[in-house]
Amino acid sequence: MLTHSIRWRLQIWLAILLVGLLAAFGVSSWQLEKTQRVQRLDDELAKRAVALGVSIRPPDPPSMSNRISSSEPGGSRHRPPPDEKVGFDDRDDGFGPGSGSRDRGSGGPSKRRPPPDEEDDGPPFDEPEKFDGFGMGPPPMMRTKSVSASVKEMFPGAAGEGYYYVVWTGRQSRAQSSANAPTAVPVPQREARDTQTRFRNREGMREAYHFTEMGECVLAGRPVGKDLAGMKPYAARMSLIGVGVLVVGLGGGWWLTALSIRPIEQIAGAAKRISEGKLSERIAVDQPGSELGQLAEVLNSTFERLEESFAQQKRFTADASHELRTPLSVLIAETQTVLSRERPVEEYREVLAGNLDTARQMKRLAEALLELARLDAGEERQPGPPLEIGMLADDVIARLQPLARAKNVSISRDGDVAMASGSPERLALVISNLLENAIHHGREGGSVVVTSCHDESGVVLQVADDGPGIPAGDLPHVFERFYRADKSRTGSQGRYGLGLAICRGLVEAEGGTISVESELGQGTCFTVTLPAAQAG
Repeated sequence: MLTHSIRWRLQIWLAILLVGLLAAFGVSSWQLEKTQRVQRLDDELAKRAVALGVSIRPPDPPSMSNRISSSEPGGSRHRPPPDEKVGFDDRDDGFGPGSGSRDRGSGGPSKRRPPPDEEDDGPPFDEPEKFDGFGMGPPPMMRTKSVSASVKEMFPGAAGEGYYYVVWTGRQSRAQSSANAPTAVPVPQREARDTQTRFRNREGMREAYHFTEMGECVLAGRPVGKDLAGMKPYAARMSLIGVGVLVVGLGGGWWLTALSIRPIEQIAGAAKRISEGKLSERIAVDQPGSELGQLAEVLNSTFERLEESFAQQKRFTADASHELRTPLSVLIAETQTVLSRERPVEEYREVLAGNLDTARQMKRLAEALLELARLDAGEERQPGPPLEIGMLADDVIARLQPLARAKNVSISRDGDVAMASGSPERLALVISNLLENAIHHGREGGSVVVTSCHDESGVVLQVADDGPGIPAGDLPHVFERFYRADKSRTGSQGRYGLGLAICRGLVEAEGGTISVESELGQGTCFTVTLPAAQAG
């Protein structure tokens, strides 16, 4: 399944991430563009609404003295002297000379003009229009509030962008509107004495309106259908760009994913070839510092040890078969020979004695192989009681003195008391194998020295001889199974090349180490380091 593939998992997650980011970016861009378009439209509408309000505002009133006609013959106007002020008096008892009053001609009572803070915008538009106190109708400055021609040019109608206006003036709610204005435009609702420009959406229209100080209302609007239709190409472009970014992102992600997974594929391919038997196969490491490069190096090291282990196993099997085949062949051949005809009793006894010696060699080989098998199985160490390594060496030396005398080799021991921790049986076998190896490979009439002591690393045991030494090329292999520095030797003398391999396995099983130093013509020294016994 696709979901089981790392490559497809990465691709799916990348696609989800890209789609989410592109969708968020697209929605944000759409809203930003829409907001900017509405803002530009609102600015234009507000500008036209302000122009409408200025257009219907009345001019500054002339001096009221210019409206009073003279009663003198000839119709001449009466001009009061400069020190006499004409105007409305704040009192309610009519006009008085020099008090700013005006002759109304009828002698009627005067109507007091309210102070500015008591003025209001008048009754609602549906109340009848009243201008009491003048007796001649509305003054000229308030009779006509029509939109000027220059402002009408800002609303070209169908020839332009569809701007229209509606103006409500007078107390009878008389409305003026452009030719393209919608029918039955509702009057906006005014909140208290608000004169700020407001905006509203109505049936596909965007409208700006405001009320003047005198209570008139002006409104400028425009259909928003063209603006919304203009957003479609923008949305299409954004969609195409988003699809392009998605395709490029997924393509780049696929390439990066393939590039990242290629080392994993190389590792899998190398592992498969190794499992098929090509143990020499290794993983190519292109970037050693990367995580996969480090993994490849670790696997290469593992494969190298695995190849070495398989090679050692094959060599061990071949050598064991060879070592077993030789005594078996001798045993079978001697038995067949003695049984081919009747022979004296002494000859039968001689053949049986030889067969017995061959069987004992085979037994020692089988025991050695069994001990190695146990060591390979990783048996847990069973710590024994503290023991003095020098006394254990003395026991082994006493047991091997007959073998040393047969080769005219002297064995001596030196050193201090050293308490080690380990199994007496295993350590005795280690010392025995090292001494037998020194006696067997040492020179005729030579000497072997066994030394034990304490140092910072633990208990140290050394077995040194003055024999011919080991070539430098053979030193790294002396602890390998069935390895012999002298390739001409066979197991006919009971030496199978397993003694040192067993020594290393036993020492490591006790938590210690073993090493060798040798020079040609100077002799060989084996050093065993064991954990010291814990005090108490």
